[in-house]
Amino acid sequence: MKTLLIMRHAKSSWGNGDLADFERPLNSEGIKTAQFMGNLIYKTGLQPTLIISSPAKRAKQTAVLIKASAEINNQIEYVEKIYEASPTTLLNMAFGFRDKHESIILIGHNPGIESFIGFLTGEKQAMSAGSIAKINLEIEMWSEIDENCGQFELMLRPEDALESLILEHSLAF
Repeated sequence: MKTLLIMRHAKSSWGNGDLADFERPLNSEGIKTAQFMGNLIYKTGLQPTLIISSPAKRAKQTAVLIKASAEINNQIEYVEKIYEASPTTLLNMAFGFRDKHESIILIGHNPGIESFIGFLTGEKQAMSAGSIAKINLEIEMWSEIDENCGQFELMLRPEDALESLILEHSLAF
């Protein structure tokens, strides 16, 4: 069985209208969210052995922050095709993932990643900025990935995780 974590990049800045979409960076909330989600990956033991990210600036920044805060040792691979990818493009890319990796996190953009989750699981899931979906794939090799081969297991949304954390701390007092 393989595990695919699919993450939507954290919140980006719209402050500079002169920047091309590809060049938009994370805003300050996005930076904090990416670090928070990386810590959550670490604390829940979800660390993948590989990070594959879109090379768009906001996705790259998200990947770097996830790598550091989740304490993932492997290098990040940047794949141009992830930017503005359709589910078919993401599927074709996943066929080529190296089988030595049992768990991979794919950091990309909407609407492609939401559609890819639906393709793999048959379930529709909304991905707010910084969200991570965990999908268990009923495959032995990445080349076997196909429609409905996955079981949606978990959605980590920053807003839900923060709300739980606040509630947890308020109950402790």
